[in-house]
Amino acid sequence: MKTIIQNINKAFDHRIRLGIMSILMVNESADFNMLKELLGVTDGNLASHTKALEAENYIQIEKQFIGKKPNTKYSASKDGKKAFSAHIDALEKLISKT
Repeated sequence: MKTIIQNINKAFDHRIRLGIMSILMVNESADFNMLKELLGVTDGNLASHTKALEAENYIQIEKQFIGKKPNTKYSASKDGKKAFSAHIDALEKLISKT
Protein backbone atom coordinates (compact mmCIF):
# COMPACT_ATOMS: atom_id res chain seq x y z
CA MET A 1 0.00 0.00 0.00
CA LYS A 2 1.33 3.41 -0.97
CA THR A 3 1.59 5.99 1.79
CA ILE A 4 0.73 9.60 1.19
CA ILE A 5 4.28 10.82 1.79
CA GLN A 6 5.83 8.56 -0.86
CA ASN A 7 5.03 11.15 -3.52
CA ILE A 8 6.92 13.91 -1.71
CA ASN A 9 10.18 14.48 -3.58
CA LYS A 10 13.27 14.50 -1.36
CA ALA A 11 15.08 16.81 -3.81
CA PHE A 12 12.72 19.60 -2.70
CA ASP A 13 12.99 18.95 1.05
CA HIS A 14 15.24 21.92 1.71
CA ARG A 15 13.63 25.36 1.85
CA ILE A 16 16.22 26.88 -0.49
CA ARG A 17 15.59 24.26 -3.20
CA LEU A 18 11.86 24.70 -2.71
CA GLY A 19 12.34 28.45 -3.15
CA ILE A 20 14.52 28.08 -6.24
CA MET A 21 11.98 25.86 -7.95
CA SER A 22 9.07 28.09 -6.90
CA ILE A 23 10.76 31.09 -8.50
CA LEU A 24 11.63 29.17 -11.65
CA MET A 25 8.11 27.82 -12.02
CA VAL A 26 6.65 31.33 -12.30
CA ASN A 27 9.52 32.92 -14.24
CA GLU A 28 10.97 31.75 -17.54
CA SER A 29 14.42 32.12 -15.99
CA ALA A 30 16.27 33.84 -13.16
CA ASP A 31 19.90 34.79 -12.82
CA PHE A 32 22.13 34.07 -9.83
CA ASN A 33 21.75 37.53 -8.31
CA MET A 34 17.96 37.50 -8.63
CA LEU A 35 17.71 34.13 -6.86
CA LYS A 36 20.19 35.23 -4.21
CA GLU A 37 18.28 38.42 -3.49
CA LEU A 38 14.81 36.86 -3.50
CA LEU A 39 15.85 33.97 -1.26
CA GLY A 40 18.21 35.92 1.01
CA VAL A 41 20.97 33.32 0.85
CA THR A 42 24.74 33.38 0.52
CA ASP A 43 26.61 32.67 -2.72
CA GLY A 44 27.80 29.32 -1.39
CA ASN A 45 24.35 28.22 -0.25
CA LEU A 46 22.77 29.09 -3.56
CA ALA A 47 25.56 27.44 -5.54
CA SER A 48 25.31 24.16 -3.62
CA HIS A 49 21.53 23.96 -3.93
CA THR A 50 21.49 24.80 -7.64
CA LYS A 51 24.12 22.08 -8.17
CA ALA A 52 21.90 19.59 -6.34
CA LEU A 53 18.93 20.49 -8.54
CA GLU A 54 21.09 20.37 -11.66
CA ALA A 55 22.32 16.88 -10.69
CA GLU A 56 18.68 15.74 -10.67
CA ASN A 57 18.16 17.39 -14.10
CA TYR A 58 15.49 19.63 -12.57
CA ILE A 59 17.11 22.88 -13.66
CA GLN A 60 19.15 24.04 -16.63
CA ILE A 61 22.09 26.38 -16.21
CA GLU A 62 23.31 28.78 -18.86
CA LYS A 63 26.56 30.67 -18.32
CA GLN A 64 27.37 33.71 -20.41
CA PHE A 65 29.12 37.06 -20.25
CA ILE A 66 27.26 40.35 -20.24
CA GLY A 67 29.93 42.82 -21.22
CA LYS A 68 32.90 41.59 -19.23
CA LYS A 69 30.86 40.24 -16.32
CA PRO A 70 29.91 36.58 -15.99
CA ASN A 71 26.20 35.86 -15.72
CA THR A 72 24.60 32.57 -14.74
CA LYS A 73 20.97 32.03 -15.69
CA TYR A 74 18.75 29.23 -14.40
CA SER A 75 15.52 27.77 -15.74
CA ALA A 76 13.35 24.84 -14.74
CA SER A 77 13.72 21.85 -17.05
CA LYS A 78 10.74 19.92 -18.39
CA ASP A 79 11.51 17.12 -15.90
CA GLY A 80 11.91 19.67 -13.13
CA LYS A 81 8.54 21.26 -13.81
CA LYS A 82 6.88 17.86 -13.85
CA ALA A 83 8.59 16.70 -10.64
CA PHE A 84 7.90 19.95 -8.81
CA SER A 85 4.23 19.94 -9.80
CA ALA A 86 3.92 16.36 -8.55
CA HIS A 87 5.64 17.37 -5.29
CA ILE A 88 3.24 20.28 -4.75
CA ASP A 89 0.26 18.01 -5.54
CA ALA A 90 1.51 15.50 -2.95
CA LEU A 91 1.87 18.25 -0.34
CA GLU A 92 -1.65 19.52 -1.08
CA LYS A 93 -3.06 15.99 -0.72
CA LEU A 94 -1.19 15.55 2.56
CA ILE A 95 -2.57 18.81 3.92
CA SER A 96 -6.12 18.00 2.84
CA LYS A 97 -5.95 14.59 4.58
CA THR A 98 -5.15 16.11 7.98
